[in-house]
Formats: sequence, C-alpha cells, structure tokens
Amino acid sequence: MAIVYLSLGSNSGDRIGYIQQATGLLGAVDGISIVRTSAFYETEPWNMDSEVWFVNAVVEAKVSLSPDELLAECQRIENQLGRKRENSDKYEDRTIDIDILFYGKEIINKENLVVPHKFVHLRAFTLVPLLELIPDFEHPVLHKSIAELHNDLENPEMVFLYGTRVEI
Repeated sequence: MAIVYLSLGSNSGDRIGYIQQATGLLGAVDGISIVRTSAFYETEPWNMDSEVWFVNAVVEAKVSLSPDELLAECQRIENQLGRKRENSDKYEDRTIDIDILFYGKEIINKENLVVPHKFVHLRAFTLVPLLELIPDFEHPVLHKSIAELHNDLENPEMVFLYGTRVEI
C-alpha cells in the first residue's frame, strides 16, 4: 500500500460540507483507507478571478490503487459532488477539487497526471495543511522538506478556519 496526500478544496455552496462529503466518499472506495486529515483552512483564491474564498484541507490515505485508478476515483467523486469542468485553461469556482499531491515518493509525468503535483510547492493552501501532517517529508523532485518549501513561499499567509484536526 502507498501513502498518498490529497488536497481537497471548495469555493462553491456548502464548502465545508463538500470537503467532508468528499472525504467520506474517498474513504468508502475499496482500496482507499483514510488515515487522517489536516484542519480546514479558509484561503484566498489562487491564480483565479473569484470573490469566494476556498476551504482547503489535506487528507492522508493508504491506497492499494494505482495512481491512475486513484485519479479516476477522485474525478468520479468530483463529478458526483457536482464539479463542472469547462474546456478552458482558466480556474473556475468549484464545489470540490481533489488533487493528488504525493503518491508515496513516486514521480509521475503523464499528460493527465503529474505527481508530485506541479504547484504543491507554490501554494500555501497545500503546504500549511501538509505542515501539520508531514513537515519533514522530502519532496521527491525538489529535495526539500515541506517545512523548507513553506519557508520559501513569498506569501505564506492563510486564515485558520477550524482548530481541530479531524481524525477518521
């Protein structure tokens, strides 16, 4: 089994509810076992035109699925929770977004899947929750810990939403 880290984000509708539902649906998939989640954070939209802030969290899970199977399950859950994908390169508001940040220490470069996630080291909304869970984990491409990557951020501010980590 591989240990994976998934970023969950929502800025449409019941943002917290969508993150909770996505976590529950992920845990119900045969081959995915949720270990723990970070606290929830409210964050300003990153690289997009929206006035609605996101709620973000990171989920740690054990999986027996391949990276491609995991991606398919993440996309199925996004669709189930009403995620609409337009055929554009612009980021848009979404009920739920599930990204694979890390799949163990694997490095994957495919047209439809890049792991580690290509922006994980640039986003406070992924690094701050990862700091809670795995501050010493070394990015397999950049060879820096999560703590070091966070220290490198130009704009590391986040608004803390809930103080309690959700144990599942």
